[in-house]
Amino acid sequence: MPITVKALQKTGPDQPFRVVEIERRDPREDDVVIDIKAAGICHSDIHTVRNEWGEARFPLTVGHEIAGVVEAVGEGVTRWKVGDRVGVGCMVDSCGECEQCLAGLEQNCLRGNVGTYNSIDVDGSVTQGGYAQKVVVNERFVCRIPDALDFDVAAPLLCAGITTYSPLARWGAAEGKKVAVLGLGGLGHMGVQIAAAKGAEVTVLSRSRKKEQLAIDLGASEMLATTEDGFFEAHRGEFDLILNTISADIPVDKYLGLLKPRGVMAVVGLPPAAQELHFGPLIGGGKVLAGSNIGGIAETQEMLDFCADHHFGAVIETVGVEEVEAAYDRVVSGEVYFRAVIDTATFDEAETEAVPAA
Repeated sequence: MPITVKALQKTGPDQPFRVVEIERRDPREDDVVIDIKAAGICHSDIHTVRNEWGEARFPLTVGHEIAGVVEAVGEGVTRWKVGDRVGVGCMVDSCGECEQCLAGLEQNCLRGNVGTYNSIDVDGSVTQGGYAQKVVVNERFVCRIPDALDFDVAAPLLCAGITTYSPLARWGAAEGKKVAVLGLGGLGHMGVQIAAAKGAEVTVLSRSRKKEQLAIDLGASEMLATTEDGFFEAHRGEFDLILNTISADIPVDKYLGLLKPRGVMAVVGLPPAAQELHFGPLIGGGKVLAGSNIGGIAETQEMLDFCADHHFGAVIETVGVEEVEAAYDRVVSGEVYFRAVIDTATFDEAETEAVPAA
């Protein structure tokens, strides 16, 4: 039988969140039912429901930073048991057969992975995300949350953590390397912690120094203001790697000038508008401009274990279900330091609204 749960839902980009009851599918033999304890608010959620990345499939429940406890398992499940501490990130299925899936890069599935929300599932339904009491997920797309990580600080790792961990690992953030993290928000604060834990010397680049002490507390050696006179000339050729977490327009050419020869700018922030780029700053010095999109399930587990081993998670504040609308505005304005996480226990007292007939 399908499972009925409370969830936060929007019916359009200009409509408020409402608490409704939605149905999760009747668990299949390879499914895991997860009792959600915490759900992170990602800027991707905001872009999606505000139609900033195209038309969303409303009515929609978003959320792809999910942490909770296994409540039930299908008859064929071998990886998980009731009571396990688990998490779900940005994907809930892929073909499992193409070269990318077989290489542990399910995010690049050649047939297209199934996103945790706003995606067409294998049965033709629209996936609904983690702003809810429970979720039903194929066992292959579940990760173990180490005991050292509380659910609330672990939830954002399922997106923000892996989004920053993957390019830092791929492009060699390590002892002896100078890494610049561009932007100190939900993604940037994870990038600082991860790069520092890998032994790199970390510098935060921002428009101002107002978060300087926060940056240092997270493991950065310094914070530099990019708006200061002569900044780009003074720091030309200084960094081995720039992790660009900014989702706004920037002068890409100027930032490429901050790289050493053969240095890398890894981009994880996605501005709504196209960015201008001239090839000269890339060709000169043989530099690399690379994109990165989350990571595979195995690497996500590696990231969770890494964070637990180094005793850090996301820096968060918790909000109740009735506070999510206001939290969105605070995320956009940069007032949240650094991630907002929904305490899903607050669904218990929330009154549901009737869903209009189709």
